[in-house]
Amino acid sequence: MAAEIRAQALALGFHAVGFAPAHLGPEVRERLDAFLAAGMQGEMDWLADRAGQRAHPRALWPEAVSVIALGMNYGPEEDPLAVLQQRDRAAISVYARNKDYHDIVKKRLKALARWMVDRWRGSALKVFVDTAPVSEKPLAQAAGIGWQGKHSNLVSREFGSWLFLGEIYTTLDLAPSGAESDHCGRCTRCLAACPTNAFTGPYRLDARRCISYLTIEHKGPIPEEFRAAMGNRIYGCDDCLAVCPWNKFAHATQEPGLLPREELTAPRLAELAALDDAAFRSLFSGSPIKRIGRDRFVRNVLIAIGNSGEAGLRPAAEALRGDPSPVVAEAAGWATARLAEALP
Repeated sequence: MAAEIRAQALALGFHAVGFAPAHLGPEVRERLDAFLAAGMQGEMDWLADRAGQRAHPRALWPEAVSVIALGMNYGPEEDPLAVLQQRDRAAISVYARNKDYHDIVKKRLKALARWMVDRWRGSALKVFVDTAPVSEKPLAQAAGIGWQGKHSNLVSREFGSWLFLGEIYTTLDLAPSGAESDHCGRCTRCLAACPTNAFTGPYRLDARRCISYLTIEHKGPIPEEFRAAMGNRIYGCDDCLAVCPWNKFAHATQEPGLLPREELTAPRLAELAALDDAAFRSLFSGSPIKRIGRDRFVRNVLIAIGNSGEAGLRPAAEALRGDPSPVVAEAAGWATARLAEALP
């Protein structure tokens, strides 16, 4: 059965496929509990709300026997850190430069699920893409498609740090692939690369300090201690992923829906700052960026403008000091003052 499922998954456009029992060891719950006890989840209360189901697949669905872990390559063609040197431009995380991967991966998962139900009548399954309490990375490691690196993300020997993950819980008893071992060795490049020192140690991320968290999940004003380190990163951060040595084996995605849109590859900060709600929704229709809303997005853009040192961007910040959104107006005031300090 596993061989047939693997062949079908690859035919549907997945790039990595593995199988594991619907079970995770106690170390997963222990690690999650320690993370939550330290408050490192910040405002992501959903991590605590269903922690039991996240740590134990059968607590989420008691009928599950096996888990199919699937990965889709989204590797970038160019160095995603190069844009950090273009101070009048915005750096958007690689995964968010085109269509929402949730939609792309889930569509393929559902196609595979329909095929499985037709092939093995009487079996049952559930599909997941990052929107349910599922420990995706530990399950992917248990299924052998990669290991959870020191940056806490999945690393693959074939695709580096660039895999989107999806899972199918099934009542089928599938032969396990065997877990992948940790191949990080003594390397700590990802930990050293973090602009805000968000790692408290190997495999331990304090989300409250992470630029991805600050630009996406955090709702209020961004703490001033992190603003300068954000540079021009306005949605997510790829630094710890991009410096991983295993990326030398990665290759650029050929998936049309995951190829970067030109207008989201190093867009001009001044143009993004001018977006009203309607323009924001139009530009990011079908994009994962849309979910944070215009106000949070423009807040991020203004932090980048404040960090730019570009005199030409000062009017864009000043124009938003009276914005109806308090979080935008505050960021605009900060950006204006910061540029005044930086410029002669």
